[in-house]
Amino acid sequence: MAAVTAGYALVSRRLSTTAVSAPMVFTGFGVAIGPFGLGLLDLEHDAGPVLTLVEAALTLVLLTDAMSVRRRDLRVGGFLPGRLLGIGLPLTIGAGWLLAWPLLPGLTAWELALVGTILAPTDAALGKTAVSSPRVPVLVRSGLNVESGLNDGMALPFFVLFLAALPAATASEEGVAGVFWRALVLSSALGLAVGWGGGWVLRRSRERGWIADEWRQVFVLAVAAGSYTLAVVTDGSGFIAAWVAGFAFGVSLRRSSPAVAPPGGEDTPDLAARLAELLASLSFLVFGAVLLGPALEHLDWRIVTYAVLSLTVVRMLPVALSLVGTGLALPTVGYIGWFGPRGLASVVFGLLVVEEHVPGVQLLGRVIAVTVALSVLLHGASAVFLADRYGVWYRKAAAARPRLREGRPEEGGRDSSAAGS
Repeated sequence: MAAVTAGYALVSRRLSTTAVSAPMVFTGFGVAIGPFGLGLLDLEHDAGPVLTLVEAALTLVLLTDAMSVRRRDLRVGGFLPGRLLGIGLPLTIGAGWLLAWPLLPGLTAWELALVGTILAPTDAALGKTAVSSPRVPVLVRSGLNVESGLNDGMALPFFVLFLAALPAATASEEGVAGVFWRALVLSSALGLAVGWGGGWVLRRSRERGWIADEWRQVFVLAVAAGSYTLAVVTDGSGFIAAWVAGFAFGVSLRRSSPAVAPPGGEDTPDLAARLAELLASLSFLVFGAVLLGPALEHLDWRIVTYAVLSLTVVRMLPVALSLVGTGLALPTVGYIGWFGPRGLASVVFGLLVVEEHVPGVQLLGRVIAVTVALSVLLHGASAVFLADRYGVWYRKAAAARPRLREGRPEEGGRDSSAAGS
């Protein structure tokens, strides 16, 4: 792990302009050190450290993503993430569930629902250029970033409830009602209390000049750990608590007066975000070793077919339906639909299902592994090329049509077909 991390760091800037992404590199080396390769890491003997790593990564990602969402992100083209999350995400889960029925025989209805839910969240890090290139209009970049930052948290309640509905799952001991109370209600309340309270005390300390800048960054890690742990010890969902805590923490901090606010007007969780990025990269290394490597030994046409359709039809059709009437051009709808890569959230959910010993766990693990691996490869390889091509189309279209819908993010709140005509 140290060698792969150091090696990638040394060439990271050079690779950032190519089709080779960090998840590609770490996943590839993960396969090499797993049972499919050198046999240095496997889930049977290393489950504890593996789960600790990926759970820590997802906790930090959930908190920092939620913390970074601001009102202006929703004002600038807010209709786009609103539609993608409010309409597109439920449709994606449902489409993944229905498509799994004929292609993955032997799984129960709830196991099929888990497949659809686990593979619904997107991860912008897998196609970073696609959501950061200045050639892509702000409306699209902002919409995809906000969607990626929020949909993993929004998929969590579905995942928790579907897992609880499985008779053999540990979570089902209290029944679905008990899980709903502890994981959704209690965990959300704890996250809200820790996040808002943490933001309040940090704001007061900052106003009095008591806290040093470097410790302000460390404080964010304490909020993440505290919210996660309180939920876990009460048999709730640490991920839901961390996600809610991120929202509350960010809102509470941004209530500062201009006189005491730091440069930029907010506390940016640089340390937590960088640590989350590192842990996410290591999670892809682990993913390659413990999930993808074993899955490659048992491939069949049904698994590959489902993976391909999950990245195309299951994602792109719901996106197209959710954007009907917005006035966005067909190339934009296609671009948004394609860049819905599956990443860290799917990996962590998949490993949690494996740890719960769900009856169809082997098939579930293989489907998740192959889908995420194809996403790492295809979305990573196409990000630079398609961002450039889409940018060229947008520049020409904007010159020919000055009132092109994609070029008017300030009208994001006017969500109607008239706004785009």
